[in-house]
Amino acid sequence: MKAWLFTGAHQPLQLIERDTPRPGPGQALIEVRGAGLCHSDVGVLDGTITEMLPMKPPIILGHEVAGVVLEVGPGVTRFKAGDRVVASGDEAFCPGWSADGGYATHCLLSTTCMAPLPDAVDFVQGAAATDAGQTSYGAVMGTGQMKAGQRVGIIGLGGLGMTGARIAVVNGAAEVYAAEPRREAWDTARAQGVKEVVEDVMGLAPYELDLIVDFAGFGTTTAGAILAVREGGLVVQVGLGVSDATISTAMLVAKSVTLRGSKGGRPGDTEKVLAHMQAGELTIQASTIGFEEIPAGLERLERGGVVGRLVAQPN
Repeated sequence: MKAWLFTGAHQPLQLIERDTPRPGPGQALIEVRGAGLCHSDVGVLDGTITEMLPMKPPIILGHEVAGVVLEVGPGVTRFKAGDRVVASGDEAFCPGWSADGGYATHCLLSTTCMAPLPDAVDFVQGAAATDAGQTSYGAVMGTGQMKAGQRVGIIGLGGLGMTGARIAVVNGAAEVYAAEPRREAWDTARAQGVKEVVEDVMGLAPYELDLIVDFAGFGTTTAGAILAVREGGLVVQVGLGVSDATISTAMLVAKSVTLRGSKGGRPGDTEKVLAHMQAGELTIQASTIGFEEIPAGLERLERGGVVGRLVAQPN
């Protein structure tokens, strides 16, 4: 098998070849058909969140994995060779985080972190569903506890934010607004059901939003969300553009705002995202690159300007 190996912060990924692993008890060997590129991997590469990795380098990154089961290990009865699956990780096992992941032609998965991929959903959408979908769904519907009829704000219209906005729309938000300085994302957001897009977070203040989800996390966005949400509203922090933020605790208290962090989705969230996809209610904007383009794709994410998700497909 071939893989891109992460050896340490500020070091380039190394293209390696190694023996294809065999699955052990409770595992399945996956032929990777789609591996989503995530901005959190940029944070691992540049040192911002490297210390958060449970598995220390060297490690194969890539936690958005879709593919086909080639072989199952002893005791596995839920899946069989030929099944189309996605990785839906949790704290116990997450490829590319606590174990080798999907920036490879093959990947070992624990069957506890696998979910069936419906035939109507292709591998690119399946890969995107595992993180852009699961994390966004968890932030809006889980941590954000969004209820039908609420007015929702989304900060940042990257892959997660765009998906989060659509999830709010299809789950009954009365109105969805977004803050995003990159105007090239505005038309796409409106096509997803976003009522209005503004350049700056404070432009959300007139809309008296019940819930604001910050998918950017650049400090000023967190502080701005507290100022912009309605009195008694909820701010959910997802993005980690920077690792520290200065907020007005005076406004947090005066407005009785609740601030919550959302690390990821919950068990079952990926399946709910896939169900929306199967029903034709959700398509995550994604473009594909080749396996050999993974390092360059991560550099594109770091520079900014990527609308939607990048998904690598091994040749």
